[in-house]
Parts: sequence; structure tokens; C-alpha cells
Amino acid sequence: MIEPAHTYVCLLRGINVSGRKVIRMADLRKLFESIGFGRVETYLQSGNVVFESESAGASSLADRVKDEIERWFGFDVPVIVRERRRFLRVREHNPLIGLEGIDEAKLHVTFLSRLPAATNLERLQSFDAAPERFAVRGDCVYLYCPNGYGRTTLSNNFLERKLGMVATTRNWKTVNALHRILCAR
Repeated sequence: MIEPAHTYVCLLRGINVSGRKVIRMADLRKLFESIGFGRVETYLQSGNVVFESESAGASSLADRVKDEIERWFGFDVPVIVRERRRFLRVREHNPLIGLEGIDEAKLHVTFLSRLPAATNLERLQSFDAAPERFAVRGDCVYLYCPNGYGRTTLSNNFLERKLGMVATTRNWKTVNALHRILCAR
């Protein structure tokens, strides 16, 4: 399969939650197209965008999107961008898949804005989250929340505080849906 040279997934944090930071997906697609991105496709209302760019560099693209969202909509939104191959590996390397007692409907992935510092990572890994489970792989935290994500101690805010960085979490169903969109390109 021939891969497009520069296909990305953009993950926005905290939009369209409880009527705050509202961005319609049609408007988000227009914003991405106005920047010059191609083949823009959104998934759900929570800020998942697959797009193509002639520019390389996920962090510079995240900065551009963040700046444009603030200019267009007047509020700040954390933005994380992953290159296609890197996002595909997230799904393919989930260390919690296949473990005894894991219900895939209760899996989530927290995408980190960068690799965590060793001291912050040690602090997180020493945390007892039972019955929840987590595993950190690179710039992702894989989560298993048997009582649901709404009740987890491993919330996005908790992980941001422990690791000292911006993060955004997606459920496993969304990760799989974005994976399918990327594979179809």
C-alpha cells in the first residue's frame, strides 16, 4: 500500500463539552481548508480531524491549528497532531489488548503533547490505580477503566498534572475509527 506523504490526525482537547468552546465540525473543516490542508475529514463532534498537508512536522502543524482556532473562534484549545504512521502504531501496539479480564469497550488512550520527563513518569508509574490499569508507551498512556472513564482517577486532568504537560484522551472506539479512516487513504 502506498502511503500519502503527509497525512495527519489532529486531536483537539476540550471542545463541545457542556456547551463550552463550541466548534461545529463544518466550521472546523473550513478552518483546516483555509490553512491549506487537503482531504479534511472530521470524526464525531469532539475534535478529531484527519487531513493532508504539504508541510511536514506535527508540532508546527499543531501550533498553526491552535493559532487559527484562537483567531477564528476566540478561545484557546490544546491541539495534538500525530503523523499517520505514528497514529497507526498507537492502535497496533496497545499493551493492554489481550490481557486477561480486559473489555476493549473500556479502553482509552491519552495522547501526550511530548514524551514525559523521567521523574514525572516515575511518579505516575508508582500510582496505584486499581482496579484500573495503565501503561505508558512513548507519548501515549493506554488506559483500562472497568468502571467507565467518567469515574476514573486516571482522568485527562490527573494525567496532565502528574506528567506536567498537555494531553487529550480518546476512547478505543474512536482510536479504531480514526485508524480505519487512515487505512482507507
